[in-house]
Amino acid sequence: MAAQVRVKICGITSVGDAQVAVAAGADAIGLVFYPASPRFVDAGQARAIAECAGPFTTVVGLFVDAGAEFVGEVLSRVPLHLLQFHGGEARSYCEQFRRPYLKALRMKADLDIGAAMAEYGSAAGILLDAYREGVPGGTGETFDWARVPRQAPAPLVLAGGLNCGNVERAIAATRPYAVDVSGGVESAPGRKDPRKVADFVAAARQARSF
Repeated sequence: MAAQVRVKICGITSVGDAQVAVAAGADAIGLVFYPASPRFVDAGQARAIAECAGPFTTVVGLFVDAGAEFVGEVLSRVPLHLLQFHGGEARSYCEQFRRPYLKALRMKADLDIGAAMAEYGSAAGILLDAYREGVPGGTGETFDWARVPRQAPAPLVLAGGLNCGNVERAIAATRPYAVDVSGGVESAPGRKDPRKVADFVAAARQARSF
């Protein structure tokens, strides 16, 4: 039986946008704790957003090569369900917080995907994103979906340049566990467009994986 693909709306910066995502049926929302990002939120903002998400929406905290003390401080103030590490973090680093985590892999041309995934055997999921030198995420670019493996040691989350116009094709091509979108549903960096969010979730729901 085909399974419904889960949807994560990342880069949420306000309570209003979180409510839009939840109302549209998103399974998860992402909060960016990377100061260089236009979608960065501080712990106070993040706590308010997380608390409005409701009991059945997964709240994900995204970090990029952050100091362990910074991650710990965020965890002490924000009720996160899942951590997402989007830099060059080692497995031992990811495991030290004793929380479920996603490890993002940027699809550089010479990346050995199988070996990279095997390094993070404890991950709750592996997120595959487009590669651009010096930019850890949010590029708005896709990558060659034919590179996505059919078999993986953990659930695969597809990211990179997704929008309501291509998400069904992306799901058909890669058969992921979930899809992750940020810029593809925005009116401006950090501001979600309610219609785009609703259209993206609806398009993903029409597709089937597995």
